[in-house]
Amino acid sequence: MINHQRAFKGPLAGVRVIELAHVMAGPVGGLLLADMGADVIKVEKRPGGDDTRRTTPPEINGESASFMIINRNKRGIAVDLKNPEGVQVVKRLIAQADVVIENYRPGTMEKMGLGYPALRDTNPGLVYCKITGFGTNGPYAQRAGYDLISQGMSGLMGLTGEGPGRPPVKVGVPVGDVTAGILAATGILAAYIERLRTGEGQYVDTSLLEASMIHTYWPAAIAFATGQSPTPMGSAHPVAAPYQAFPTQDGWINIGAIGQSNWERIPQVLGAVWLLSDERFMSNGARMRHLPTLVKIMSSILKERSTDAWVAAFESSGVPAGPVKTMTQVLDDPQVHARNMVIRVDHPIAGNVEALGCPIKFSGGDGVTTRGSPLYGEHTAEVLCELGYDAVAIDRLANAGVVHVHTAELTAPITQTVAL
Repeated sequence: MINHQRAFKGPLAGVRVIELAHVMAGPVGGLLLADMGADVIKVEKRPGGDDTRRTTPPEINGESASFMIINRNKRGIAVDLKNPEGVQVVKRLIAQADVVIENYRPGTMEKMGLGYPALRDTNPGLVYCKITGFGTNGPYAQRAGYDLISQGMSGLMGLTGEGPGRPPVKVGVPVGDVTAGILAATGILAAYIERLRTGEGQYVDTSLLEASMIHTYWPAAIAFATGQSPTPMGSAHPVAAPYQAFPTQDGWINIGAIGQSNWERIPQVLGAVWLLSDERFMSNGARMRHLPTLVKIMSSILKERSTDAWVAAFESSGVPAGPVKTMTQVLDDPQVHARNMVIRVDHPIAGNVEALGCPIKFSGGDGVTTRGSPLYGEHTAEVLCELGYDAVAIDRLANAGVVHVHTAELTAPITQTVAL
Protein backbone atom coordinates (compact mmCIF):
# COMPACT_ATOMS: atom_id res chain seq x y z
CA MET A 1 0.00 0.00 0.00
CA ILE A 2 1.33 3.41 -1.01
CA ASN A 3 0.76 6.13 1.56
CA HIS A 4 1.90 9.44 0.07
CA GLN A 5 3.72 11.52 2.68
CA ARG A 6 4.34 14.55 0.52
CA ALA A 7 2.47 16.42 -2.17
CA PHE A 8 3.98 16.98 -5.59
CA LYS A 9 3.00 20.13 -7.41
CA GLY A 10 2.26 18.39 -10.70
CA PRO A 11 2.37 19.84 -14.22
CA LEU A 12 -0.92 21.74 -13.75
CA ALA A 13 0.12 23.51 -10.57
CA GLY A 14 -1.30 27.03 -10.58
CA VAL A 15 -4.25 26.16 -12.83
CA ARG A 16 -7.63 26.75 -11.16
CA VAL A 17 -10.55 24.58 -12.26
CA ILE A 18 -14.16 25.17 -11.23
CA GLU A 19 -16.07 21.90 -11.28
CA LEU A 20 -19.77 22.64 -11.70
CA ALA A 21 -20.44 18.96 -12.23
CA HIS A 22 -22.18 16.10 -10.51
CA VAL A 23 -22.41 12.31 -10.40
CA MET A 24 -19.63 10.93 -12.61
CA ALA A 25 -18.54 12.22 -16.04
CA GLY A 26 -17.63 15.76 -14.98
CA PRO A 27 -16.17 14.72 -11.62
CA VAL A 28 -13.92 12.16 -13.35
CA GLY A 29 -12.56 14.93 -15.57
CA GLY A 30 -12.03 17.13 -12.50
CA LEU A 31 -10.28 14.30 -10.66
CA LEU A 32 -7.78 13.77 -13.49
CA LEU A 33 -6.98 17.48 -13.58
CA ALA A 34 -6.62 17.57 -9.80
CA ASP A 35 -4.25 14.61 -9.87
CA MET A 36 -2.12 16.50 -12.37
CA GLY A 37 -1.79 19.39 -9.94
CA ALA A 38 -4.72 21.69 -10.70
CA ASP A 39 -6.60 23.41 -7.88
CA VAL A 40 -10.06 21.94 -8.49
CA ILE A 41 -12.90 23.62 -6.62
CA LYS A 42 -16.05 21.54 -6.68
CA VAL A 43 -19.22 23.65 -6.54
CA GLU A 44 -22.11 21.64 -5.14
CA LYS A 45 -25.74 22.64 -5.19
CA ARG A 46 -27.50 23.77 -2.07
CA PRO A 47 -29.37 21.97 -0.61
CA GLY A 48 -28.18 18.39 -0.88
CA GLY A 49 -24.97 18.59 -2.84
CA ASP A 50 -23.80 16.07 -5.40
CA ASP A 51 -26.30 13.21 -5.75
CA THR A 52 -23.53 10.63 -5.27
CA ARG A 53 -23.32 11.71 -1.62
CA ARG A 54 -26.51 9.68 -1.30
CA THR A 55 -25.44 6.81 -3.56
CA THR A 56 -25.21 4.22 -0.82
CA PRO A 57 -24.38 1.51 0.07
CA PRO A 58 -21.45 1.11 0.33
CA GLU A 59 -20.48 3.54 3.07
CA ILE A 60 -17.40 4.11 5.20
CA ASN A 61 -18.35 5.59 8.57
CA GLY A 62 -21.53 6.90 6.95
CA GLU A 63 -19.74 8.54 4.00
CA SER A 64 -20.57 7.48 0.44
CA ALA A 65 -17.75 5.39 -1.02
CA SER A 66 -18.98 6.30 -4.52
CA PHE A 67 -18.62 10.02 -3.82
CA MET A 68 -15.27 9.74 -2.10
CA ILE A 69 -13.47 7.78 -4.81
CA ILE A 70 -13.99 10.32 -7.61
CA ASN A 71 -13.95 13.55 -5.61
CA ARG A 72 -10.72 13.27 -3.66
CA ASN A 73 -7.99 15.87 -4.09
CA LYS A 74 -10.58 18.63 -4.59
CA ARG A 75 -11.81 21.51 -2.47
CA GLY A 76 -15.55 21.80 -2.06
CA ILE A 77 -18.02 24.65 -1.64
CA ALA A 78 -21.82 24.58 -1.47
CA VAL A 79 -23.89 27.32 -3.10
CA ASP A 80 -27.58 27.88 -3.81
CA LEU A 81 -27.46 28.25 -7.58
CA LYS A 82 -31.12 29.29 -7.69
CA ASN A 83 -30.36 32.34 -5.58
CA PRO A 84 -29.07 35.40 -7.48
CA GLU A 85 -26.51 36.04 -4.76
CA GLY A 86 -25.32 32.45 -5.09
CA VAL A 87 -24.89 32.92 -8.84
CA GLN A 88 -22.88 36.06 -8.17
CA VAL A 89 -20.59 34.11 -5.84
CA VAL A 90 -19.96 31.55 -8.59
CA LYS A 91 -19.41 34.25 -11.22
CA ARG A 92 -16.86 35.89 -8.98
CA LEU A 93 -15.15 32.53 -8.53
CA ILE A 94 -15.08 31.85 -12.28
CA ALA A 95 -13.74 35.33 -13.03
CA GLN A 96 -10.47 34.23 -11.38
CA ALA A 97 -10.44 30.72 -12.85
CA ASP A 98 -8.77 29.12 -15.84
CA VAL A 99 -11.23 26.30 -16.49
CA VAL A 100 -14.88 25.44 -15.94
CA ILE A 101 -16.13 21.89 -16.33
CA GLU A 102 -19.84 21.10 -16.11
CA ASN A 103 -22.23 18.31 -17.06
CA TYR A 104 -25.69 19.72 -16.48
CA ARG A 105 -28.47 19.24 -19.02
CA PRO A 106 -28.23 21.63 -22.01
CA GLY A 107 -29.65 25.05 -21.16
CA THR A 108 -29.34 24.70 -17.38
CA MET A 109 -26.23 26.84 -17.00
CA GLU A 110 -27.53 29.43 -19.44
CA LYS A 111 -30.72 29.85 -17.39
CA MET A 112 -28.59 30.67 -14.36
CA GLY A 113 -26.48 33.16 -16.29
CA LEU A 114 -23.49 30.82 -16.16
CA GLY A 115 -23.29 29.84 -19.82
CA TYR A 116 -20.06 30.28 -21.74
CA PRO A 117 -20.99 33.48 -23.66
CA ALA A 118 -21.81 35.34 -20.43
CA LEU A 119 -18.72 34.12 -18.59
CA ARG A 120 -16.41 34.83 -21.54
CA ASP A 121 -17.25 38.54 -21.35
CA THR A 122 -15.58 38.83 -17.93
CA ASN A 123 -12.93 36.13 -18.47
CA PRO A 124 -11.86 35.96 -22.14
CA GLY A 125 -9.20 33.35 -21.35
CA LEU A 126 -11.67 30.92 -19.82
CA VAL A 127 -11.65 27.32 -21.06
CA TYR A 128 -15.23 26.08 -20.64
CA CYS A 129 -15.96 22.38 -21.04
CA LYS A 130 -19.47 20.96 -21.26
CA ILE A 131 -20.32 17.26 -21.09
CA THR A 132 -23.80 16.18 -22.17
CA GLY A 133 -25.55 12.95 -23.10
CA PHE A 134 -25.54 13.52 -26.84
CA GLY A 135 -23.77 16.79 -27.58
CA THR A 136 -25.03 20.35 -27.81
CA ASN A 137 -26.36 20.12 -31.37
CA GLY A 138 -28.27 17.60 -33.44
CA PRO A 139 -31.71 16.02 -33.01
CA TYR A 140 -30.87 14.46 -29.61
CA ALA A 141 -29.26 17.53 -28.07
CA GLN A 142 -31.99 18.10 -25.50
CA ARG A 143 -32.23 14.50 -24.34
CA ALA A 144 -31.08 13.50 -20.89
CA GLY A 145 -28.10 11.18 -21.07
CA TYR A 146 -27.04 8.28 -18.88
CA ASP A 147 -24.26 5.77 -19.31
CA LEU A 148 -26.65 2.87 -19.91
CA ILE A 149 -28.45 4.78 -22.65
CA SER A 150 -25.21 5.80 -24.35
CA GLN A 151 -23.90 2.23 -24.28
CA GLY A 152 -27.03 1.06 -26.06
CA MET A 153 -27.11 3.86 -28.63
CA SER A 154 -23.37 3.74 -29.37
CA GLY A 155 -23.41 0.07 -30.37
CA LEU A 156 -21.47 -1.13 -27.34
CA MET A 157 -24.35 -3.23 -25.99
CA GLY A 158 -24.87 -4.72 -29.43
CA LEU A 159 -21.29 -5.96 -29.29
CA THR A 160 -21.16 -7.11 -25.67
CA GLY A 161 -22.42 -10.49 -24.52
CA GLU A 162 -22.04 -14.18 -25.20
CA GLY A 163 -23.43 -14.34 -28.72
CA PRO A 164 -26.27 -13.59 -31.17
CA GLY A 165 -29.75 -14.12 -29.82
CA ARG A 166 -28.75 -13.57 -26.20
CA PRO A 167 -29.99 -10.58 -24.15
CA PRO A 168 -27.96 -7.38 -24.59
CA VAL A 169 -25.28 -6.82 -21.96
CA LYS A 170 -23.70 -3.52 -20.96
CA VAL A 171 -20.02 -3.19 -20.19
CA GLY A 172 -19.60 -3.92 -16.49
CA VAL A 173 -18.41 -0.39 -15.68
CA PRO A 174 -19.85 3.03 -16.70
CA VAL A 175 -17.48 3.28 -19.64
CA GLY A 176 -19.35 6.19 -21.25
CA ASP A 177 -19.20 8.31 -18.10
CA VAL A 178 -15.57 7.56 -17.34
CA THR A 179 -14.41 8.03 -20.94
CA ALA A 180 -16.35 11.29 -21.23
CA GLY A 181 -14.42 12.56 -18.21
CA ILE A 182 -11.15 11.51 -19.84
CA LEU A 183 -12.11 13.21 -23.11
CA ALA A 184 -13.11 16.34 -21.20
CA ALA A 185 -9.72 16.52 -19.49
CA THR A 186 -7.98 15.94 -22.83
CA GLY A 187 -9.97 18.67 -24.57
CA ILE A 188 -9.42 21.08 -21.70
CA LEU A 189 -5.65 20.58 -21.85
CA ALA A 190 -5.63 21.11 -25.63
CA ALA A 191 -7.64 24.32 -25.27
CA TYR A 192 -5.39 25.49 -22.43
CA ILE A 193 -2.30 24.98 -24.59
CA GLU A 194 -3.97 27.08 -27.27
CA ARG A 195 -4.71 29.74 -24.67
CA LEU A 196 -1.03 29.85 -23.72
CA ARG A 197 -0.29 30.69 -27.35
CA THR A 198 -3.10 33.14 -28.04
CA GLY A 199 -4.45 34.31 -24.69
CA GLU A 200 -7.94 33.27 -25.79
CA GLY A 201 -10.09 30.67 -24.11
CA GLN A 202 -12.68 28.53 -25.87
CA TYR A 203 -15.66 26.22 -25.53
CA VAL A 204 -15.02 22.47 -25.38
CA ASP A 205 -17.89 20.06 -25.97
CA THR A 206 -18.08 16.26 -25.64
CA SER A 207 -20.77 13.70 -24.80
CA LEU A 208 -21.46 10.25 -23.42
CA LEU A 209 -22.52 9.08 -26.90
CA GLU A 210 -19.18 10.05 -28.43
CA ALA A 211 -17.28 8.75 -25.42
CA SER A 212 -18.92 5.35 -25.88
CA MET A 213 -18.49 5.35 -29.66
CA ILE A 214 -14.73 5.77 -29.58
CA HIS A 215 -14.50 2.26 -28.12
CA THR A 216 -15.94 0.86 -31.35
CA TYR A 217 -12.98 1.44 -33.69
CA TRP A 218 -12.60 -2.26 -34.63
CA PRO A 219 -16.34 -2.96 -35.02
CA ALA A 220 -16.80 0.27 -37.00
CA ALA A 221 -13.97 -0.75 -39.32
CA ILE A 222 -15.74 -4.06 -39.98
CA ALA A 223 -19.06 -2.31 -40.59
CA PHE A 224 -17.46 0.24 -42.94
CA ALA A 225 -15.68 -2.50 -44.89
CA THR A 226 -18.49 -5.07 -45.10
CA GLY A 227 -21.73 -3.20 -44.51
CA GLN A 228 -22.51 -5.74 -41.78
CA SER A 229 -22.82 -5.16 -38.04
CA PRO A 230 -20.53 -7.36 -35.92
CA THR A 231 -22.29 -9.42 -33.28
CA PRO A 232 -21.31 -10.32 -29.70
CA MET A 233 -18.50 -12.85 -29.35
CA GLY A 234 -18.10 -13.09 -25.60
CA SER A 235 -14.45 -12.43 -24.79
CA ALA A 236 -13.27 -13.36 -28.31
CA HIS A 237 -11.80 -10.95 -30.85
CA PRO A 238 -13.58 -10.19 -34.14
CA VAL A 239 -10.45 -10.41 -36.32
CA ALA A 240 -7.88 -12.53 -34.41
CA ALA A 241 -7.83 -16.02 -32.91
CA PRO A 242 -7.28 -17.33 -30.34
CA TYR A 243 -7.76 -14.12 -28.38
CA GLN A 244 -10.16 -14.70 -25.52
CA ALA A 245 -10.80 -16.19 -22.08
CA PHE A 246 -10.51 -19.93 -21.51
CA PRO A 247 -11.51 -22.01 -18.47
CA THR A 248 -8.77 -23.56 -16.36
CA GLN A 249 -8.75 -25.99 -13.47
CA ASP A 250 -9.54 -23.23 -10.97
CA GLY A 251 -10.62 -20.15 -12.91
CA TRP A 252 -10.09 -18.41 -16.22
CA ILE A 253 -7.13 -17.28 -18.30
CA ASN A 254 -6.94 -14.78 -21.16
CA ILE A 255 -4.68 -15.81 -24.04
CA GLY A 256 -3.81 -13.39 -26.83
CA ALA A 257 -2.51 -14.68 -30.15
CA ILE A 258 -2.25 -11.48 -32.11
CA GLY A 259 0.14 -12.39 -34.90
CA GLN A 260 1.17 -15.76 -36.32
CA SER A 261 4.31 -16.01 -34.19
CA ASN A 262 2.28 -15.90 -30.98
CA TRP A 263 -0.04 -18.60 -32.26
CA GLU A 264 2.85 -20.89 -33.16
CA ARG A 265 4.08 -20.83 -29.55
CA ILE A 266 0.69 -21.75 -28.05
CA PRO A 267 0.49 -25.40 -29.22
CA GLN A 268 3.99 -25.97 -27.85
CA VAL A 269 2.96 -24.66 -24.42
CA LEU A 270 -0.19 -26.79 -24.54
CA GLY A 271 1.74 -29.90 -25.49
CA ALA A 272 -0.37 -30.17 -28.64
CA VAL A 273 2.12 -29.45 -31.44
CA TRP A 274 -0.09 -31.32 -33.87
CA LEU A 275 -2.28 -28.18 -33.98
CA LEU A 276 0.47 -26.50 -35.98
CA SER A 277 0.01 -28.85 -38.91
CA ASP A 278 -3.78 -28.92 -38.81
CA GLU A 279 -5.07 -27.02 -41.85
CA ARG A 280 -8.00 -25.68 -39.83
CA PHE A 281 -5.63 -23.66 -37.68
CA MET A 282 -2.62 -22.86 -39.86
CA SER A 283 -3.59 -19.22 -40.58
CA ASN A 284 -5.53 -16.57 -38.68
CA GLY A 285 -8.31 -16.70 -41.26
CA ALA A 286 -8.58 -20.47 -40.90
CA ARG A 287 -8.62 -20.21 -37.11
CA MET A 288 -11.40 -17.63 -37.26
CA ARG A 289 -13.48 -19.93 -39.48
CA HIS A 290 -12.99 -22.86 -37.12
CA LEU A 291 -12.95 -20.92 -33.86
CA PRO A 292 -15.54 -23.03 -31.96
CA THR A 293 -13.53 -26.18 -32.66
CA LEU A 294 -10.26 -24.53 -31.64
CA VAL A 295 -11.80 -23.21 -28.41
CA LYS A 296 -13.14 -26.67 -27.53
CA ILE A 297 -9.73 -28.28 -28.05
CA MET A 298 -7.82 -25.64 -26.11
CA SER A 299 -10.35 -25.55 -23.27
CA SER A 300 -10.12 -29.30 -22.72
CA ILE A 301 -6.33 -29.02 -22.31
CA LEU A 302 -6.34 -25.84 -20.22
CA LYS A 303 -8.76 -27.34 -17.67
CA GLU A 304 -6.01 -29.79 -16.66
CA ARG A 305 -3.91 -27.18 -14.81
CA SER A 306 -4.39 -24.10 -12.64
CA THR A 307 -4.55 -20.58 -13.95
CA ASP A 308 -1.28 -19.63 -12.26
CA ALA A 309 0.52 -22.63 -13.74
CA TRP A 310 -0.65 -21.81 -17.25
CA VAL A 311 0.17 -18.10 -16.89
CA ALA A 312 3.72 -18.99 -15.88
CA ALA A 313 4.06 -21.42 -18.81
CA PHE A 314 2.78 -18.95 -21.38
CA GLU A 315 4.85 -16.11 -19.93
CA SER A 316 8.05 -18.16 -20.16
CA SER A 317 7.29 -18.79 -23.84
CA GLY A 318 6.55 -15.13 -24.61
CA VAL A 319 2.83 -15.63 -25.22
CA PRO A 320 0.65 -12.79 -23.85
CA ALA A 321 -1.57 -14.30 -21.16
CA GLY A 322 -3.08 -13.32 -17.83
CA PRO A 323 -5.65 -14.36 -15.25
CA VAL A 324 -9.20 -13.04 -15.14
CA LYS A 325 -9.22 -11.39 -11.71
CA THR A 326 -11.87 -10.20 -9.31
CA MET A 327 -11.81 -6.58 -8.16
CA THR A 328 -10.34 -7.43 -4.78
CA GLN A 329 -7.61 -9.49 -6.46
CA VAL A 330 -6.76 -6.54 -8.70
CA LEU A 331 -6.46 -4.20 -5.72
CA ASP A 332 -4.02 -6.62 -4.09
CA ASP A 333 -1.89 -7.09 -7.22
CA PRO A 334 1.81 -6.17 -6.74
CA GLN A 335 2.00 -4.53 -10.18
CA VAL A 336 -0.97 -2.31 -9.33
CA HIS A 337 0.80 -1.25 -6.13
CA ALA A 338 4.11 -0.75 -7.93
CA ARG A 339 2.34 1.71 -10.23
CA ASN A 340 0.77 3.58 -7.26
CA MET A 341 -2.72 2.76 -8.46
CA VAL A 342 -3.83 2.04 -4.89
CA ILE A 343 -3.22 4.93 -2.52
CA ARG A 344 -4.50 6.13 0.84
CA VAL A 345 -6.10 9.51 1.44
CA ASP A 346 -7.22 11.21 4.64
CA HIS A 347 -10.89 11.95 5.14
CA PRO A 348 -12.09 13.79 8.27
CA ILE A 349 -14.94 11.34 8.88
CA ALA A 350 -14.15 8.16 6.95
CA GLY A 351 -10.54 8.19 8.13
CA ASN A 352 -7.54 6.99 6.17
CA VAL A 353 -9.22 5.33 3.19
CA GLU A 354 -8.04 3.56 0.06
CA ALA A 355 -8.52 5.09 -3.36
CA LEU A 356 -7.41 4.61 -6.95
CA GLY A 357 -4.31 6.61 -7.87
CA CYS A 358 -3.49 8.72 -10.90
CA PRO A 359 -3.06 6.59 -14.06
CA ILE A 360 -0.57 9.05 -15.60
CA LYS A 361 2.96 9.36 -14.26
CA PHE A 362 5.31 12.31 -14.74
CA SER A 363 9.06 12.37 -14.24
CA GLY A 364 8.66 15.73 -12.50
CA GLY A 365 6.19 14.28 -9.99
CA ASP A 366 2.42 14.03 -9.99
CA GLY A 367 -0.21 16.00 -8.11
CA VAL A 368 -1.67 13.26 -5.94
CA THR A 369 -1.98 14.30 -2.30
CA THR A 370 -3.28 12.75 0.92
CA ARG A 371 -6.45 14.88 0.70
CA GLY A 372 -9.69 12.93 0.57
CA SER A 373 -12.97 14.13 -0.89
CA PRO A 374 -14.41 17.32 0.64
CA LEU A 375 -17.17 17.26 3.20
CA TYR A 376 -20.28 19.14 2.13
CA GLY A 377 -19.29 22.82 2.17
CA GLU A 378 -15.94 22.01 3.77
CA HIS A 379 -14.01 24.75 1.97
CA THR A 380 -16.77 27.31 1.41
CA ALA A 381 -15.38 29.87 3.86
CA GLU A 382 -11.81 29.25 2.74
CA VAL A 383 -12.63 29.85 -0.92
CA LEU A 384 -14.84 32.87 -0.22
CA CYS A 385 -12.02 34.33 1.85
CA GLU A 386 -9.70 33.93 -1.15
CA LEU A 387 -12.25 35.82 -3.25
CA GLY A 388 -12.13 38.74 -0.81
CA TYR A 389 -15.22 38.13 1.32
CA ASP A 390 -14.72 38.98 4.99
CA ALA A 391 -16.08 37.05 7.96
CA VAL A 392 -19.17 39.25 8.27
CA ALA A 393 -20.06 38.78 4.60
CA ILE A 394 -19.52 35.02 4.78
CA ASP A 395 -21.72 34.75 7.90
CA ARG A 396 -24.45 36.76 6.18
CA LEU A 397 -24.39 34.52 3.09
CA ALA A 398 -24.45 31.39 5.25
CA ASN A 399 -27.29 32.66 7.47
CA ALA A 400 -29.31 33.60 4.39
CA GLY A 401 -28.86 30.10 2.96
CA VAL A 402 -26.93 31.38 -0.07
CA VAL A 403 -23.98 29.15 0.83
CA HIS A 404 -23.38 26.29 3.20
CA VAL A 405 -20.35 26.50 5.46
CA HIS A 406 -19.23 23.31 7.14
CA THR A 407 -19.07 23.84 10.89
CA ALA A 408 -15.38 22.88 11.08
CA GLU A 409 -14.61 25.98 9.06
CA LEU A 410 -16.17 28.32 11.55
CA THR A 411 -13.10 28.15 13.76
CA ALA A 412 -10.70 28.99 10.93
CA PRO A 413 -9.33 32.55 11.03
CA ILE A 414 -10.38 34.84 8.21
CA THR A 415 -8.22 37.89 7.71
CA GLN A 416 -8.97 39.16 4.23
CA THR A 417 -11.61 41.83 3.84
CA VAL A 418 -13.39 43.49 0.97
CA ALA A 419 -15.99 46.18 0.62
CA LEU A 420 -19.27 44.57 -0.36
